[in-house]
This record gives sequence, C-alpha cells and structure tokens, in this order.
Amino acid sequence: MNELENIQEKYTPAFENRIDVAVLRSKFEEVRQEVKKVIIGQDKVINMLLVSILAGGHSLIEGLPGVAKTLTAKLIAKTINSEFKRIQFTPDLMPSDVTGSAILDLKTNEFEFKKGPIFGNIVLIDEINRAPAKTQSALFECMSENQVTVDGHTYPLTRPFLVFATQNPIEHEGTYRLPEAQLDRFLFKIDVHYPAYEQELEILREHHAQKTKNKEDLVQPVLSIDELIHFQHLVKLIYVHEDILQYIAQTIQQTRVDQNLTLGASPRASIAILESAKALAALQGRDFITPDDVKYVAPSVLGHRVQLTPEKEMEGFSAEYIVRQIIESVEIPR
Repeated sequence: MNELENIQEKYTPAFENRIDVAVLRSKFEEVRQEVKKVIIGQDKVINMLLVSILAGGHSLIEGLPGVAKTLTAKLIAKTINSEFKRIQFTPDLMPSDVTGSAILDLKTNEFEFKKGPIFGNIVLIDEINRAPAKTQSALFECMSENQVTVDGHTYPLTRPFLVFATQNPIEHEGTYRLPEAQLDRFLFKIDVHYPAYEQELEILREHHAQKTKNKEDLVQPVLSIDELIHFQHLVKLIYVHEDILQYIAQTIQQTRVDQNLTLGASPRASIAILESAKALAALQGRDFITPDDVKYVAPSVLGHRVQLTPEKEMEGFSAEYIVRQIIESVEIPR
C-alpha cells in the first residue's frame, strides 16, 4: 500500500451510513464530457468551475485574450438546465443596467420594478474590471448577500445564484482594479493558460472538421436545477476529519505571518477551502476529504486574497507562487 493509499485509508470515516455520491459523480462527469466536446486542453479550468458550482461559489476567470474563458463558462452553464444570463461590462455601464430599475407604468400610474440581467441562476460577466465603482458596488451586494436593493426595496435573487466573471491580466486602459472586499467574495480565481502544442494542433483539427457547425450546438443540458440544488446540499454532508480542519487552519494562519505577504487570508478563505475540498472529493466519488483535496483547491482560493510586499512585487514574484510555497511548508497530517 503506497503513502497516498495510507492517507486515504486514515481519513475514510469509520461508520456504515456513508453518503452515496455515485449519482453526483456520474452527472458531473456527463457535464464534463459535454463541455469537452468543444473545449480542448483546459481540463483543470473545467474541473475548478465544476467544483465552484457544487460548492455554490463565484469564480473569477483570468487569462489572455483568445483562450476560451467566456466560451468555457457559457458551455458549462449550458449543460445545466437553468436560467443563464450574460452581461458585458463596459466603462459606461450603470448599476441599473445590472440590477434593473423602477419604471412608471402609465396604465396604473405606479412604478413597477423591471428585473435586470443579474436575476439568473448562472450569470456570466465578461470583462468585469471594465465597469466603474458604482456598478461594481451594485454587483458586490448581489454576490455577497444574494439580493438586489433598488429605491429602498430589496429583491432576493433566485437560488442557486452563481457568478462567472472574466478579466484579462494585461489590459490597463479603461479598466478598474477590483477592490479586495469584492475579490474576497470570489471562491476561486482561476488562471487560464495557453494550450500546449499538441492541444493547439487538436484545436485546429477540430475547428477545421466542424466547418460550418456551431460549436455551442454540440453541447446539451444534462443536469436539472433541482438536481444541482440537491447535489449542493449533499456536498455539505461530506465527512471531514479533525486533522483536516487543523491542516486548513494552519495553512491560513501561515499566510498571516509569512514575511512575503502584507495581507493574509481571512476566515472566509478557510471556509472556502473546506467547502471546495468537499466538492472536489464528491466529484471524485468520495464522501470524505483528504489533504490532497485541500492542496488542490487552496491556490485558487488564496491567490487573490493575499497581497505581496512591495519588495516581492518588484522582484517579480506572484501571490500564487508564494501561496504554493506556504502550502508546501505546512506539514501534511499523517
């Protein structure tokens, strides 16, 4: 028995009434296969988005132009038979363009609230950092409290409510830096990289073979909204060993004392690691989490929540690099 099997055996719960996640795993594997009909070479991006959906968290997708950030998010949303909305953020976008506004009904002479595009189950926001502060603040309420406030009236958003937001890392003109409080509301920041040579070649072959076909028509819904809600509830019941909780807490504490960081991770980050590790375990067909689940999700949870010292920024280090060093420095429970 190898070391990984020893760790897995230790964290297997010693009771008979185990949670059955076989249907969950099968359904999400169908989702994965539908998306992979079109998306080539972005397996980890797809996996992280599926984890975020199961954990009920928002995701910020960052990558250079042309790496299929928007397409991947759209296709994953299409596999779920839910209400999908897309908003293109621009510098002149107003809060009412997102949340909706009260309009005078000439027949009744009363104001009636018209819902904006944020009222959906899965909302794709393209180029999130292009909108001004007022619009970002309206979105912030939606993401943090699952509600919209217009003219003193509060309107709850439909559950589940998930935001997939994209941004390009190299553009500065006409963009606004997202505040730390808003970044903290994203469960994950997912980096999308260029495909390898073999994957690039496969992309070209598939594109040429499809000719006049619409790529999006190849993907079909395989998961209902009721099934998704049930699976999200099921994930909450995943077993967690006390040692795993200590491991997560130690990792978070280390970000707060690391000399390379001026801002460490918050308690919201530790909860995010726990819930996303549960979702990852369920996707792999397990009803318990292991240290490897924590190590897999932690960089995407912590990378956008910590801040480097000015010296490390000048030396060209990234927050993700320091986070990975921290994760490797924390002793794995045996």
